[in-house]
Amino acid sequence: MGTKQMRVSEELYARVQSENRDDETLAETLDRLVGGYSLTEFADDAAELNLDESVEEATDGAVGATPPGHE
Repeated sequence: MGTKQMRVSEELYARVQSENRDDETLAETLDRLVGGYSLTEFADDAAELNLDESVEEATDGAVGATPPGHE
């Protein structure tokens, strides 16, 4: 696999480095942080949500609250 260079701000570099595990490279850290769950996948999951169901119904009453407008 080839490599590419990219320029990032010092702040972003520090954020990525702070998430870096002892056993991984920065490239592996970036892959872990951004890989695996795309915006398209999120949209597909969100489309499956039942927004007519209250929080209490969705959690079997565990939360003890309902969203505004669903009282």
